[in-house]
Amino acid sequence: MYQKIDKMVKDLEKRGCTQDTIKNKVWILKNFSKHYNKPPELLGEQQIVDYLDYCLNQKKLCRGTVNTINSSLKFFYVVTLERNWSDLRIPRLRYDKRLPLYLTREEVKTLLDSITYLKHKALLSTIYSAGLRVSEAINLRVSDILSKEMKIRVRCGKRNKERYTLLSKKNLLLLREYWKEFGNKDYSTDDYLFTSRQTGVALTNRGVECAMEKAMKRAGITKKATPHTLRNSFATHLMNDGVDLVTIQTLLGHSNIKSTSRYLHIQDYQILSPLDRFIEIHGENYIRDNKLPKQ
Repeated sequence: MYQKIDKMVKDLEKRGCTQDTIKNKVWILKNFSKHYNKPPELLGEQQIVDYLDYCLNQKKLCRGTVNTINSSLKFFYVVTLERNWSDLRIPRLRYDKRLPLYLTREEVKTLLDSITYLKHKALLSTIYSAGLRVSEAINLRVSDILSKEMKIRVRCGKRNKERYTLLSKKNLLLLREYWKEFGNKDYSTDDYLFTSRQTGVALTNRGVECAMEKAMKRAGITKKATPHTLRNSFATHLMNDGVDLVTIQTLLGHSNIKSTSRYLHIQDYQILSPLDRFIEIHGENYIRDNKLPKQ
C-alpha cells in the first residue's frame, strides 16, 4: 500500500528536504489515504478537492494548514506520480497572514526565570538566544556548540542548509551547567545535545512544545506563544537594536529576505517623526505662527 509513498520519500530526499519535512508530508499523505481507506495513487482530483474542503469546514483547520496539505498532495501527484494538477480546480486558499507573535524582553526574562527544570531552561534559552527553529534545536549535536568562536553551527536547517548563528555568553554558561548535570560522561561529540532522559534519543517537537507550555503557565504569560515565538522574539529584538535586515536574515537562515522583512512591521520604532524633530529644533511657536518653510 505504501510503495508509492516510499518513492515520494526518495523524491523528497533528492530535493534536500529535512527528515522533519519528509515525516510531515508522509503523515499528511497517509491521513489523506486513511480518510478514504484507499491507497493515495487510486484517488484523484475530486477526492482531493473534497478532502481539502473537509479539512477546512469540518475539521476547522486554519487556511495556512490546509494550504500545507494542498502542497504535500500536489508534490505526491505531480512529482511522484507524474500526473497533471490544476491550480484552478484545486486552488490554494487566500488568507491574511498575521504578523509574527513575539514576547517582549521582560516577558522572555520572566519566562526563563520561571523555569526550574535545568534542561528546559537550557533548551528554551538556546532557542531564544540563537533564533533557532525547534527542529534545529533538537537536532543540535555537542560539536555544534563552538565556544571558541562563540557560534552555534546549525546543520539541520530548512532544506538542510547549514549556517552559523550566535552563541550567547550567558547561554554558554547555562549549557555547561546543563551538560554537567545531564550529559553522558562517555559522550561523543556527535551525540545529540538535548536528549530524553527516558529514551536517550533526541527530544521531539512535542516535548519542546510541552516545555514551553509549562513555562508560559508558570510565568503567568497569557499570550498564545509557542517555542517558535522565541525565534520571532530573537529577530524582533535584534531589529529593535538596529541590526540590519541582511544580518538577521543570515542568522535566521531565511532564503528570501521577504520572510525576514515581516519583522519590520512589529519593530518598536524609536525614530523621531520629522515633524517632532522640526518642533524640537524650532519650537512649538514656529508651527503655531504658520512659519513652516515652503517646499
